[in-house]
Amino acid sequence: MKKKEKTNPLMVQLINDLKKVGWTEKAPIWRDIAKRLEKPLNNWAEVNIFKISKNCQKGDTIVVPGKLLGTGDIDFSLTVAAVKASKMAKEKIRKAGGQVIDISTLVNMNPKGKEVRIMG
Repeated sequence: MKKKEKTNPLMVQLINDLKKVGWTEKAPIWRDIAKRLEKPLNNWAEVNIFKISKNCQKGDTIVVPGKLLGTGDIDFSLTVAAVKASKMAKEKIRKAGGQVIDISTLVNMNPKGKEVRIMG
């Protein structure tokens, strides 16, 4: 069976950028994220707020290689980068004092990938 290629040019660019930064900055986390995003959409992570609340602490930086969903509550601030995020998830994280950004923004802010955790 032939492997399907990604057709969304923005996703292809993100994956290529992640691989490039991963190699140039010697940051394996970005290569790992790129590898996960190359998989079919139905294999991408779907992470709820309650999982983040349970496994993270105030000030953490989290990457979700997939979709961030709004089930659960959170009462501390953190930064979450995701491919997609539901409106409810964004509202809850912002209400707690955190921020939701896209993965390319996080890569520009932190090319070495230091202190970044993958959820999903």
